[in-house]
Amino acid sequence: MKTKIQSIYFLLPILFIISSCGSNDKKKDAGAANQVQAYPVVALAAQSTTLETDYPATIEGIQNVDIRPKVDGFIEKIYVDEGAVVKKGQQLFSINAPQYEQLVRTAAAAISSAEADVNAAELQVNKTKPLVEKDIISKYDLDAAQLTLQSRKAALAQAKAELVNAKVNLGYTTITSPVDGVIGSIPFKTGSLVSGTSAQPLTTVSNISKVYAYFSLNEKQLLDFSRNFKGATLEAQMKNIPAVSLVLADGSPYAENGKIESINGLINTTTGSASLRATFSNPNKLLRSGASASVRIPQHLENVILIPQKSTTDLQGKKFVYVVDSKGIIKNTEIEIMEIAKGNFYVVTKGLNAGDKIVLEGFQSLKDGAEIKPEEKSTDSVFADLKK
Repeated sequence: MKTKIQSIYFLLPILFIISSCGSNDKKKDAGAANQVQAYPVVALAAQSTTLETDYPATIEGIQNVDIRPKVDGFIEKIYVDEGAVVKKGQQLFSINAPQYEQLVRTAAAAISSAEADVNAAELQVNKTKPLVEKDIISKYDLDAAQLTLQSRKAALAQAKAELVNAKVNLGYTTITSPVDGVIGSIPFKTGSLVSGTSAQPLTTVSNISKVYAYFSLNEKQLLDFSRNFKGATLEAQMKNIPAVSLVLADGSPYAENGKIESINGLINTTTGSASLRATFSNPNKLLRSGASASVRIPQHLENVILIPQKSTTDLQGKKFVYVVDSKGIIKNTEIEIMEIAKGNFYVVTKGLNAGDKIVLEGFQSLKDGAEIKPEEKSTDSVFADLKK
């Protein structure tokens, strides 16, 4: 009996220790549960920014002239190569067409014959005049001689016109460039038979001192475009469009800025879009007709709210952010944004104001109405990418 009592007294302290440890663990768990977690937040401020939108474009020279023969014949010589830069008046092709040389010789001979006829008719008139004055022959003979002279002079004028025409046709055997530009492909080779009715041109000369960049906007984009730039008329709006830039096929920016100079007033019913044309200077001939690029149009915005894209969540096609109040309580707030983003930032059009604080990231486990410990980040660090 005494041994049992001693054992009980020995176990009491152990049970007390175990009980105390269990109580302490529960207190620790309760404290951990009530602890408020820290999250990074940022205070929003209105700022200015420029949005840029790229539109696929096709490059064309300000002049693309098809070079076609005006006479039939064989290509005798090609004086240029594909891609060569040529000047206005520079010889491109010569065509072997001996029939036109023969026509020139024939026309020249016809002139000589007509001149002889004119001289003979003049002699007849000069011989008839004194005879008529002396009433040796009738005036009818003089009138007939004068009419013959007029006929011979008309024949001479026609012969001279035929010579001019023959020389013009002979001149067509030498083909020159009508403009300064760059030679396109040359499908025909020396010895090829060509004619004025050939479907394919001998080549194309593109004047690329300036180039046109053609691009399209759909109906919605065109409406937004019209609202973004002030002006009562389309012409007035185009004057207020800032200079646009060009992004080349390799992604590099083109050195020269351009200007939108033409907006097609009609929307294509097939594509549902309207065509626009921007003009760019091309002093180094870097841009070529047929090339592809993108026209980049800037849109400057004043006093707008920007937020990082990572600070938003999507739910049923809508965007939300967690707004933090002065007590650290968060509220899941719906926002509206512009379709065009600024890099990794959205432009907010509705739902947020300057001075609001939002949770930056790591909020996946948060629930609406929860309390957090705000760790405010500086706006300079959060929006540093906008200043690059």
